Amino acid sequence: MKHLKTLRVRFALWTAALLLAVLTLFSFFIYIRTAQSLADTVDSELRLAASQAAAELDIHDKEVVPIDDFFKDMPNLSLREHGFSFRIVDSAGQMFQEYGPYQALLQPQVDFTASDQPGVFATFTDPATRHQVRVYTEPILQDNQQIVGQIQVARNLNSNRQTLNQLLVTLWIGGPLLVVVAGAGGYFLAARALAPIDKITRTARQISARDLSARLNLPHSEDEAGRLAATFDSMLSRLEDSFQRERRFTADASHELRTPLAAMQTILGSTLARRRTLTEYEQVLADLGEETERLHTLIEGLLQLARSENTSPMVTDTINLSHLLTDVTDSLRLLANDKGLELTADIAENLTVTGDSDALIRLFVNLLDNAIKFTTQGYIKVIALRRPQGQIEITISDTGAGIAAADLPYIFGRFYRADKSRSTPGIGLGLAIAARVAQAHSGAIRVESEIGKGTVFTVQLATT
Repeated sequence: MKHLKTLRVRFALWTAALLLAVLTLFSFFIYIRTAQSLADTVDSELRLAASQAAAELDIHDKEVVPIDDFFKDMPNLSLREHGFSFRIVDSAGQMFQEYGPYQALLQPQVDFTASDQPGVFATFTDPATRHQVRVYTEPILQDNQQIVGQIQVARNLNSNRQTLNQLLVTLWIGGPLLVVVAGAGGYFLAARALAPIDKITRTARQISARDLSARLNLPHSEDEAGRLAATFDSMLSRLEDSFQRERRFTADASHELRTPLAAMQTILGSTLARRRTLTEYEQVLADLGEETERLHTLIEGLLQLARSENTSPMVTDTINLSHLLTDVTDSLRLLANDKGLELTADIAENLTVTGDSDALIRLFVNLLDNAIKFTTQGYIKVIALRRPQGQIEITISDTGAGIAAADLPYIFGRFYRADKSRSTPGIGLGLAIAARVAQAHSGAIRVESEIGKGTVFTVQLATT
């Protein structure tokens, strides 16, 4: 019973059932049409034989003259082989000439009253042989006007029945054989078509969260199975990349969380080792406060990153980006001025986007905070404008230390910090959060930088 539930078996059964239904209807149609064609042929032969016989008759003074020569050319043996019988009846209903094996069946059946009355067909059963006999009766006319008698022609339908029986046997034998062959062919074709799916199933059973390296590697094809296999391999690649990123994220997060916790444990252990003065206790509390703030910042960054992992913004409001960028720039200008930096903004008016305003604020705050943090002298510029392609482009440039070319491909990774930035406070999540927010708003971030010449971050967002 388990094998009956497989898709290939069900496909074969459905194919066989459909073909059986079609063949049944087709066989019924063929049988009916053949029977009708044979019956029409017999009727045509009877009508032709009656016409030929009537044409040979001599009619004098409203009486039919027998024509022995006509029937002598048709010996009794030949008539029996062909199943024909003839009978001629005069106007008084008296039989005066007959020939053939079914004379007893040939009785007047029709009272012809008009010269244009058509002939009549009838079917009887021969009591001796139980064969069906077809009888045709038509009037004999003198000068195509006056009825002077009747001529009857009969023929058995045994040959028709034999032909129909042979056809029925052929249909009964050939139909099931075709159904069996079609079912077997359907099973074979389904097995070949579903072979990639079987391989997908076997591969899926081998996959675990620890090992996502298995691939189908089927030959490339444009059919449904080929596209399914390619999609499956692509999905596995994405899952493997995602799992690897999560493992790295977990390891990096554990490492980053371990550092402040270890520092706090060290401070507490050394402090409790002996009694301290009030000043020393105050310093210990200050050190613990710094580590606590670092831990809080790290956890907050992780929460923001987790929220930004969603590829679509949680809120889809219409946002005036011009006002948002102006507010962010104004709020951070004091921090830049404290370092002796000039923060300027050239923002076009009425720039609007659809998305989450809080997330966009985090994006631009992170970029500006990085620019201020890693710039010791010079300026920071914010430029926002609308491109002809229907996009808004925001550039944040600085005259800071710059980023090494070897670090550029990795700066948007979580917890990645270039060597030169290790001495600067930070957790290495700001650019990762910014990149995720841009992606969630159908945008992107690119960076250009050179050591000693500064850095330019360009954010592209889709306008409303």
